[in-house]
Amino acid sequence: MNRKTRKTLINIATGVAVATTAAIVFLPAANAAPGVVTSNVNLRSGPGTNYGVIGTVRRGEQVDVQQCQGSWCYIIKSGPDGWVSANYLSAGGSPVNPSQPSISFGFNIGGGNGPSVSIGVGNQPGTQRPPIIVEPSYGEVCFFDRTRQRGDSFCLEAGDSTRDLRSWTDRISSISNPDGLEVQVCAETNYRDCRTYTTSASSLGDFDDYIASVRVR
Repeated sequence: MNRKTRKTLINIATGVAVATTAAIVFLPAANAAPGVVTSNVNLRSGPGTNYGVIGTVRRGEQVDVQQCQGSWCYIIKSGPDGWVSANYLSAGGSPVNPSQPSISFGFNIGGGNGPSVSIGVGNQPGTQRPPIIVEPSYGEVCFFDRTRQRGDSFCLEAGDSTRDLRSWTDRISSISNPDGLEVQVCAETNYRDCRTYTTSASSLGDFDDYIASVRVR
């Protein structure tokens, strides 16, 4: 059963009605990237100061960047989601280019068995991200069943993988990846419909609670 089907069944069972309130077309879920807010900033209902303020995002908060339009990016976080200026975001500790924020977040679509994205922060088109060098004996990634690295968890080392999470299927909500390993999380078993992180993630956006297989490289 694919991620969309599982999500539909869960929504029907819990009586959740999802309404589309904006005419903005977002990138697929696999195209999200982790970012950090660099200063307190207003969260707006659209990509511009002419849109209403719907909340505030605090300095240091980790967010999931869903897409960017102009110099604005749509973020997913704990609480309401919305648009912030790219001037107030960083990617992997580096400032975001406000004129081309998507490049700063390293969106790179491709892959074999279904959609995939490699989130290599700061990549420029036509360049290859250098390999991440870690000590295998120390490199470890932990997966949590709540956002912000809370709740029950399990950990994998570099080279570990599981093609079927079984009891952990559709439970992972955040990732701790302090050593910068390549962590592939997939909405389907056997590593299909995947997203790859090279940083920690306090929330997983549309992949929250829809992960069925993982591997660490």
